[in-house]
Amino acid sequence: MKKFNTSKISGAEELLPEKQALFEQLKSKIDETYKKHGFLSVETPHLERTEILLAKAGGDTEKQIYKVVKTAETADESDQALRFDHTVPLARYVVEYESKLTFPFKVSQIGVDFRGERAQKGRFREFYQCDVDIIGRNNLPIAYDADVIATLLDTFSTFDLDTPILARINNRKILTGLLEAFNLEDKSKDIYSIIDHSEKVSPEKTKSSFIEIGLSEEDTNMLIDFINTNGQRSFVIDRLAKLNLTNQTFLDGLNELNKVMALLEAQNLQDYITADCKIVRGLDYYTGTVFEFILPEHKNIGSVCGGGRYENLTKHFSDQSFPGVGGSIGLTRLFYVLNENNLLKNQVDSLLEYAIIPITEAEYDYSNILASNLRDKGFKTTVVYSDKKLGDKITYAAKLAKNGIIIGDEEVKTNNLKVKNFLTGETTNLE
Repeated sequence: MKKFNTSKISGAEELLPEKQALFEQLKSKIDETYKKHGFLSVETPHLERTEILLAKAGGDTEKQIYKVVKTAETADESDQALRFDHTVPLARYVVEYESKLTFPFKVSQIGVDFRGERAQKGRFREFYQCDVDIIGRNNLPIAYDADVIATLLDTFSTFDLDTPILARINNRKILTGLLEAFNLEDKSKDIYSIIDHSEKVSPEKTKSSFIEIGLSEEDTNMLIDFINTNGQRSFVIDRLAKLNLTNQTFLDGLNELNKVMALLEAQNLQDYITADCKIVRGLDYYTGTVFEFILPEHKNIGSVCGGGRYENLTKHFSDQSFPGVGGSIGLTRLFYVLNENNLLKNQVDSLLEYAIIPITEAEYDYSNILASNLRDKGFKTTVVYSDKKLGDKITYAAKLAKNGIIIGDEEVKTNNLKVKNFLTGETTNLE
């Protein structure tokens, strides 16, 4: 009988070894791909001063952070909290080390974040985020927006998913300029929110939401027509250009969207991207390019990756301007939904290559030397230390490894070792 409740806490994830091995494989592929594209890896602390985390906070952020309570506080460590994303710590990091960094600064962060949201299926309070960001000093060429998207598309291509991936791309300046042109900027916050949630509700609900915030029938129909504009670059750009708007923000956004998608097409990624005016991203710090990745054959899953352009990463911490663009893969949630929908094509092999089975303690020294030699050659190897019967040792070893090597007095004397393949039952000599 259990003495305590040993189930995991709500909102956390833990896996059995074979699933953990698959999770680690995906994490490793993400890290390798990020580095292949020239991103430098950094790690920021899980703990930050609360004032740092709340510097750009809005809405319910303060309610969602986990504060750290110490029994003995000191003056400089009295108010700390666990980070809820990588963006704020990165802003602090850039300000702290800007004189030692090379800009544009291409950086990746892979680690655990914590968020006190209501735990629900596929949503976690403790989760891995895998971020890539490119930070400029004072300016950052638009080509880097395409660089981030191309990196993330390449990352997903390494997952061996049993389904295609699609990047939906937009530019927030287009909608911002559109609202300015139609004198609707005073309702922009509500309009952005309605559009951001439009795929989670019916078209009728979206239309009624526009009406409820005071939009006219004409403006409502114009916005609905706008957000339903999607497809290939040439189609979307031409259709939006035909609105004949002279608003400069609108024109800048249209030009940037055109450039980003053209750069991706030049990399033969046209089959994996689409322009989509429904993508606006809810976070208000995005100022230009925005994107979300989906699995078109499994739209019920929702976005599996997202990001965008932000004008000034560090405005809360420094007068220096650091524009940037970034994207993030929520690995814990991604793994959960891929696993739940059986979309991970290849199962990683979590078995060891060898289990060495000494019959008695007298063979321990020989077994350890053999194990060390096998490990030096790159084989995952364990030694079975047990006082159970030989049959029980073999049964145990077969659950851990593909092959077993029994070590008795005769094997130690002759160095003649037999390898039993637990998967096929075949026995061969150890080379």
